[in-house]
Amino acid sequence: MLKQGLDAWVYTETEWMIRDKNAPRVAREASTVRFDPRVVADFTGVHLSRAVKIVGVSDDLDRRVACEQATRKALGESVSAARSQPYYLDVTHPRANKGGVVTTLSKHLNIPPEQIATMGDMPNDVLMFPPSGVSIAMGNASEEVKAQASAVTDSNEHEGFAKAVRHFILARGAP
Repeated sequence: MLKQGLDAWVYTETEWMIRDKNAPRVAREASTVRFDPRVVADFTGVHLSRAVKIVGVSDDLDRRVACEQATRKALGESVSAARSQPYYLDVTHPRANKGGVVTTLSKHLNIPPEQIATMGDMPNDVLMFPPSGVSIAMGNASEEVKAQASAVTDSNEHEGFAKAVRHFILARGAP
């Protein structure tokens, strides 16, 4: 990520580590997650050995896309690499993604996957579409995301979630 010109963040089970507290998106992320990162000189050693997620950050979307492609080419199926926002590239264990959550919850709660509905608007949401029975893209999603969903609803700004629940879930009735 750093070689591709992205900033990098490392998340462990208990910490969010960054190299520069003034880097782009840090203040916004701290506000969103409601805790502050720890500034470290680098991510060598113990920091990477405890990583559960590494995030590449860049407002240069072309650079972020190039990094996503390079990551997938270099690491293949050994990781999950997907955009959680246009400016974030999340890299995790290959099963530590939203699709893995659907599969795990299906087994844990004894709910057949075909009875699970998923909704999303970002590329990392697409990972939960195949294991679910109904996959719904929000109207504000990219065409890439919409093409992989079984249905499309209205945007977040126009009650898309509520409309999707009424039209694609409740209207189907109980199995």
